[in-house]
Amino acid sequence: MSRTLLITFGIGLVVVAIAVWGIVRIGRGGHVELPGTILKVRTAPLDEQSAAAVIDFRVTNPSDYPFQVRGVTVVLESQSGAQIEGATASETDAQQLMAGVPLLGDKYNPSLMVRERVPAHTTLDRMIAARFEVPDSQLQARKRFLLRIEEVDGVVQELSEK
Repeated sequence: MSRTLLITFGIGLVVVAIAVWGIVRIGRGGHVELPGTILKVRTAPLDEQSAAAVIDFRVTNPSDYPFQVRGVTVVLESQSGAQIEGATASETDAQQLMAGVPLLGDKYNPSLMVRERVPAHTTLDRMIAARFEVPDSQLQARKRFLLRIEEVDGVVQELSEK
């Protein structure tokens, strides 16, 4: 092969590589997701057959578009693998719960609420409270909590404890 052909082929490869990189780079912010981590979990008995869980978490919106929350669900996964969905508390109920059950401690962050928007390229600390119709001992012996955050367009982000 001639030297001119090799140089032309090399330049062509560089141009194609730059074009592919540009396409990937442009589309990167268009994927709506809400990755995050569960920071702290607190549980307390409400009576003999029910308990409350308060989950503090941090989420980040890396996309170029806001993430608008449609719903938040807390799921208890027991040691046997059974999943029990809790009744998610509103912001007002969470405030009353935290004030009425001192064992849960202080309320550090606002609750993640329906229709709340997580702006593009931001990180938020939020909490969610839920009531479970199981004894507190079952919450304490859990495998993990799952936090499901649904976006208005159907995207579901799941955060897992541990």
